Amino acid sequence: MRVMAHRGFSSQAPENTLAAFKKAIDFGCQWIELDVQLSADNVPVVIHDQELSRCTSGQGKVSDHTLKQLRQFSAGNGFSDEFSNETIPSLQDVLLIAKSSNTSLNIELKPYPFDDEQLLCQQIARVIRAVKIPPEQILFSSFNIKALQHIKTILPEIRRGLLWQEIPGDAFTLLKKLDAYSVHCDYRYLTEHQAREIKRKGYQLYCYTPNNPMDVQNYWLWGVDMMITDTPDRYAH
Repeated sequence: MRVMAHRGFSSQAPENTLAAFKKAIDFGCQWIELDVQLSADNVPVVIHDQELSRCTSGQGKVSDHTLKQLRQFSAGNGFSDEFSNETIPSLQDVLLIAKSSNTSLNIELKPYPFDDEQLLCQQIARVIRAVKIPPEQILFSSFNIKALQHIKTILPEIRRGLLWQEIPGDAFTLLKKLDAYSVHCDYRYLTEHQAREIKRKGYQLYCYTPNNPMDVQNYWLWGVDMMITDTPDRYAH
Protein backbone atom coordinates (compact mmCIF):
# COMPACT_ATOMS: atom_id res chain seq x y z
CA MET A 1 0.00 0.00 0.00
CA ARG A 2 1.82 3.11 -1.21
CA VAL A 3 0.09 5.56 1.07
CA MET A 4 1.10 7.43 4.21
CA ALA A 5 -1.58 8.23 6.80
CA HIS A 6 -1.69 12.04 7.10
CA ARG A 7 -1.69 12.96 10.82
CA GLY A 8 -2.80 9.37 11.34
CA PHE A 9 -6.03 7.98 9.89
CA SER A 10 -7.43 11.48 10.25
CA SER A 11 -10.67 10.91 8.36
CA GLN A 12 -11.69 8.33 10.99
CA ALA A 13 -10.22 9.79 14.19
CA PRO A 14 -9.04 13.24 15.32
CA GLU A 15 -5.79 14.23 13.61
CA ASN A 16 -2.48 13.73 15.40
CA THR A 17 -3.99 11.67 18.23
CA LEU A 18 -3.07 8.20 19.42
CA ALA A 19 -6.51 7.05 18.24
CA ALA A 20 -5.72 8.21 14.69
CA PHE A 21 -2.28 6.58 14.76
CA LYS A 22 -3.63 3.28 16.10
CA LYS A 23 -6.37 3.23 13.45
CA ALA A 24 -3.72 3.74 10.76
CA ILE A 25 -1.61 0.92 12.18
CA ASP A 26 -4.62 -1.40 12.50
CA PHE A 27 -5.58 -0.63 8.92
CA GLY A 28 -2.13 -1.70 7.74
CA CYS A 29 -0.45 1.62 6.96
CA GLN A 30 3.32 1.20 7.05
CA TRP A 31 3.84 4.98 7.20
CA ILE A 32 2.30 7.72 9.34
CA GLU A 33 2.90 11.47 9.04
CA LEU A 34 2.72 13.69 12.13
CA ASP A 35 3.65 17.21 13.26
CA VAL A 36 5.90 18.05 16.19
CA GLN A 37 6.49 21.29 18.10
CA LEU A 38 7.54 22.13 21.66
CA SER A 39 5.44 22.75 24.74
CA ALA A 40 6.33 25.55 27.17
CA ASP A 41 8.50 23.09 29.13
CA ASN A 42 10.27 22.03 25.92
CA VAL A 43 8.64 18.64 25.50
CA PRO A 44 8.09 17.59 21.85
CA VAL A 45 4.32 17.28 21.38
CA VAL A 46 2.29 16.12 18.41
CA ILE A 47 -0.06 18.80 17.07
CA HIS A 48 -0.16 20.75 13.82
CA ASP A 49 -1.40 24.26 14.58
CA GLN A 50 0.40 26.94 16.53
CA GLU A 51 -2.92 27.66 18.26
CA LEU A 52 -4.93 25.11 20.22
CA SER A 53 -8.45 26.15 19.27
CA ARG A 54 -9.05 24.28 15.99
CA CYS A 55 -8.12 20.81 17.21
CA THR A 56 -8.58 20.89 20.96
CA SER A 57 -10.75 22.30 23.73
CA GLY A 58 -7.90 24.64 24.69
CA GLN A 59 -7.14 28.24 23.76
CA GLY A 60 -3.89 30.08 23.02
CA LYS A 61 -0.57 28.89 21.70
CA VAL A 62 0.77 25.37 22.18
CA SER A 63 4.12 26.84 23.19
CA ASP A 64 2.55 28.78 26.08
CA HIS A 65 1.39 25.59 27.84
CA THR A 66 3.33 22.87 29.62
CA LEU A 67 2.81 19.24 28.71
CA LYS A 68 0.77 18.77 31.89
CA GLN A 69 -1.49 21.68 30.90
CA LEU A 70 -1.83 20.42 27.33
CA ARG A 71 -2.91 17.02 28.64
CA GLN A 72 -5.94 18.69 30.23
CA PHE A 73 -7.46 19.53 26.85
CA SER A 74 -9.53 17.19 24.72
CA ALA A 75 -7.96 16.63 21.32
CA GLY A 76 -11.17 15.10 20.01
CA ASN A 77 -12.69 18.57 19.82
CA GLY A 78 -15.36 18.75 17.13
CA PHE A 79 -14.86 15.17 15.91
CA SER A 80 -17.24 13.05 17.99
CA ASP A 81 -17.97 12.19 21.61
CA GLU A 82 -16.24 8.84 21.08
CA PHE A 83 -12.90 10.66 21.09
CA SER A 84 -13.54 13.21 23.84
CA ASN A 85 -10.88 11.59 26.06
CA GLU A 86 -8.13 11.85 23.43
CA THR A 87 -5.36 14.21 24.48
CA ILE A 88 -2.40 15.80 22.72
CA PRO A 89 0.25 13.08 22.59
CA SER A 90 3.90 13.58 23.29
CA LEU A 91 6.34 12.49 20.61
CA GLN A 92 7.51 9.79 23.00
CA ASP A 93 3.98 8.34 23.16
CA VAL A 94 3.91 8.00 19.37
CA LEU A 95 7.46 6.68 19.04
CA LEU A 96 6.67 3.89 21.49
CA ILE A 97 3.64 2.63 19.54
CA ALA A 98 5.53 2.99 16.26
CA LYS A 99 8.47 1.01 17.60
CA SER A 100 6.28 -1.78 18.99
CA SER A 101 4.29 -2.08 15.75
CA ASN A 102 7.26 -1.57 13.41
CA THR A 103 5.51 1.42 11.80
CA SER A 104 7.56 4.14 10.08
CA LEU A 105 7.05 7.81 10.94
CA ASN A 106 7.40 10.92 8.83
CA ILE A 107 8.01 13.53 11.53
CA GLU A 108 7.30 17.03 10.28
CA LEU A 109 9.40 19.57 12.19
CA LYS A 110 6.92 22.36 12.89
CA PRO A 111 8.68 25.48 14.22
CA TYR A 112 6.60 28.64 14.04
CA PRO A 113 7.99 32.20 13.78
CA PHE A 114 10.25 33.03 16.76
CA ASP A 115 10.46 29.37 17.78
CA ASP A 116 13.97 28.01 18.39
CA GLU A 117 14.57 25.50 15.59
CA GLN A 118 17.75 24.18 17.15
CA LEU A 119 16.10 23.53 20.51
CA LEU A 120 13.21 21.77 18.79
CA CYS A 121 15.64 19.46 17.00
CA GLN A 122 17.71 18.82 20.13
CA GLN A 123 14.63 17.85 22.13
CA ILE A 124 13.29 15.61 19.37
CA ALA A 125 16.68 13.90 19.10
CA ARG A 126 16.77 13.34 22.85
CA VAL A 127 13.43 11.52 22.78
CA ILE A 128 14.35 9.45 19.72
CA ARG A 129 17.57 8.31 21.39
CA ALA A 130 15.77 7.52 24.64
CA VAL A 131 13.17 5.34 22.89
CA LYS A 132 15.90 3.66 20.78
CA ILE A 133 13.68 3.47 17.72
CA PRO A 134 15.70 2.32 14.67
CA PRO A 135 16.77 5.26 12.45
CA GLU A 136 15.33 3.56 9.37
CA GLN A 137 11.83 3.90 10.89
CA ILE A 138 12.07 7.70 10.88
CA LEU A 139 11.99 10.34 8.15
CA PHE A 140 12.16 14.04 9.01
CA SER A 141 10.42 16.59 6.82
CA SER A 142 9.90 20.33 7.05
CA PHE A 143 9.15 23.52 5.16
CA ASN A 144 11.82 25.05 7.40
CA ILE A 145 15.29 24.57 5.93
CA LYS A 146 17.04 25.74 9.09
CA ALA A 147 15.30 23.03 11.09
CA LEU A 148 16.38 20.38 8.59
CA GLN A 149 19.95 21.67 8.73
CA HIS A 150 19.93 21.41 12.52
CA ILE A 151 18.49 17.89 12.51
CA LYS A 152 21.05 16.84 9.90
CA THR A 153 23.84 17.95 12.26
CA ILE A 154 22.29 16.29 15.31
CA LEU A 155 20.97 13.06 13.75
CA PRO A 156 22.77 12.69 10.41
CA GLU A 157 21.81 9.02 10.15
CA ILE A 158 18.08 9.80 9.85
CA ARG A 159 16.73 10.68 6.40
CA ARG A 160 15.42 14.13 5.55
CA GLY A 161 12.78 15.41 3.12
CA LEU A 162 12.00 18.93 1.98
CA LEU A 163 8.39 20.10 2.02
CA TRP A 164 7.10 22.51 -0.59
CA GLN A 165 3.73 23.62 -1.82
CA GLU A 166 5.16 24.53 -5.22
CA ILE A 167 8.58 23.14 -6.07
CA PRO A 168 11.00 26.08 -6.46
CA GLY A 169 13.47 26.66 -9.27
CA ASP A 170 16.45 26.01 -6.99
CA ALA A 171 14.99 22.78 -5.60
CA PHE A 172 17.91 20.57 -6.55
CA THR A 173 20.46 22.96 -5.04
CA LEU A 174 18.57 22.89 -1.73
CA LEU A 175 18.09 19.13 -1.81
CA LYS A 176 21.79 18.56 -2.44
CA LYS A 177 22.78 20.96 0.33
CA LEU A 178 20.65 19.00 2.80
CA ASP A 179 21.70 15.62 1.42
CA ALA A 180 17.95 15.03 1.25
CA TYR A 181 16.21 11.74 0.68
CA SER A 182 12.80 12.91 -0.46
CA VAL A 183 10.62 15.65 -1.90
CA HIS A 184 7.18 16.24 -0.35
CA CYS A 185 4.90 18.51 -2.37
CA ASP A 186 1.29 19.60 -2.82
CA TYR A 187 -0.13 17.33 -5.51
CA ARG A 188 -2.16 20.22 -6.97
CA TYR A 189 0.99 22.02 -8.13
CA LEU A 190 3.15 19.09 -9.25
CA THR A 191 3.76 18.73 -12.98
CA GLU A 192 4.75 15.58 -14.83
CA HIS A 193 8.02 17.22 -15.89
CA GLN A 194 8.93 18.06 -12.29
CA ALA A 195 8.04 14.57 -11.09
CA ARG A 196 10.18 12.90 -13.73
CA GLU A 197 13.13 15.20 -13.00
CA ILE A 198 12.92 14.51 -9.27
CA LYS A 199 12.89 10.78 -9.91
CA ARG A 200 15.70 11.04 -12.47
CA LYS A 201 17.84 12.73 -9.80
CA GLY A 202 17.21 9.82 -7.43
CA TYR A 203 14.86 11.30 -4.83
CA GLN A 204 11.75 9.76 -3.32
CA LEU A 205 8.64 11.74 -4.24
CA TYR A 206 5.63 12.04 -1.94
CA CYS A 207 2.47 14.07 -2.58
CA TYR A 208 0.15 15.61 0.02
CA THR A 209 -2.91 15.51 0.53
CA PRO A 210 -4.90 13.81 -2.24
CA ASN A 211 -7.97 12.29 -0.60
CA ASN A 212 -9.53 11.14 -3.87
CA PRO A 213 -7.37 8.56 -5.71
CA MET A 214 -8.92 9.61 -9.02
CA ASP A 215 -7.24 13.02 -8.69
CA VAL A 216 -3.79 11.44 -8.82
CA GLN A 217 -4.25 8.26 -10.83
CA ASN A 218 -1.74 9.44 -13.47
CA TYR A 219 0.83 10.48 -10.86
CA TRP A 220 1.89 6.89 -10.30
CA LEU A 221 2.93 6.81 -13.96
CA TRP A 222 5.05 9.91 -13.37
CA GLY A 223 7.00 8.04 -10.69
CA VAL A 224 5.37 9.36 -7.49
CA ASP A 225 6.29 6.93 -4.71
CA MET A 226 3.65 7.63 -2.08
CA MET A 227 0.50 9.64 -1.38
CA ILE A 228 0.14 11.31 2.02
CA THR A 229 -3.61 11.12 2.60
CA ASP A 230 -6.36 11.43 5.22
CA THR A 231 -8.17 8.52 3.52
CA PRO A 232 -5.87 5.49 3.17
CA ASP A 233 -8.93 3.26 2.84
CA ARG A 234 -9.80 4.81 -0.51
CA TYR A 235 -6.47 3.63 -1.92
CA ALA A 236 -6.82 0.04 -0.69
CA HIS A 237 -7.30 -2.53 -3.43
